[in-house]
Amino acid sequence: MSTRIAFLKGHGTENDFVIVPDPENAIDLPPSAVAALCDRRAGIGGDGLLHVVRSAAHPEAKDMAAEAEWFMDYRNGDGSIAEMCGNGVRVFARYLQRAGHATEGDLAIATRGGVKRVHLAKNGDVTVGMGKARLPEGDVTVSVGERSWPARNVNMGNPHAVAFVADLAHAGNLYEPPPFSPASAYPDGVNVEFVVDRGPRHVALRVHERGAGETRSCGTGACAVAVATARRDGADPAVTGTPSTYTVDVPGGTLVITELPDGEIEMTGPAVIVAEGEFDATWLTTLAG
Repeated sequence: MSTRIAFLKGHGTENDFVIVPDPENAIDLPPSAVAALCDRRAGIGGDGLLHVVRSAAHPEAKDMAAEAEWFMDYRNGDGSIAEMCGNGVRVFARYLQRAGHATEGDLAIATRGGVKRVHLAKNGDVTVGMGKARLPEGDVTVSVGERSWPARNVNMGNPHAVAFVADLAHAGNLYEPPPFSPASAYPDGVNVEFVVDRGPRHVALRVHERGAGETRSCGTGACAVAVATARRDGADPAVTGTPSTYTVDVPGGTLVITELPDGEIEMTGPAVIVAEGEFDATWLTTLAG
């Protein structure tokens, strides 16, 4: 491992990430190392880490290399592995553009949730094809303190429980994962979104992200919320043949989510690189040990 390791810092609607470019997958990033890097007091700080690897160099992405040159090896802030991160994909694409690996227009990015189609617009926004939502059957309930709500089970390549509430303050501090039932609905944990209406086709959310706590934004969560809200409102593009678009306010900004008649979901929002530098590999090894 090199003595100095390059990193960048970026965010998408204030969902922030440490970015570690590693084209040949040569840097060892065990969970303890990722958690150390994402620590906001003792490390660089971030909701998660974007490990930038060529698909052909990563055992989990080799099968996608023909479709997508780059693999987003995404980790949560606690070091755990996640299937997908919508804001992370936008920031990942912005990094590829900054590094000269991509230009304005379309590109493909491999993730554990499959290959994602991305469009880098001239105005700076990034649109990501987030795939199709799955709506598993069965009742789910989430709770905060003495309050409980029915929740819609939505899977965007990662699991979500979407609860409509009267006031976002009812979500509490979201330091700990909100309890849910039945436990069998989410054997590997769940991202929980609390949602209020702001106007026609306009909602706002707060979210507890599995492995990260409350974050300023969650892209897959915004998509899950848009789908759950559309179904609550009686809208299903697969039935009507008409796209369904919702504006979703997150604490860190605004995302626009469109569900197409074929089920594909597109998310549009900003992605910003704010800093770059180097960290000492010896420091990381000491902390990770």
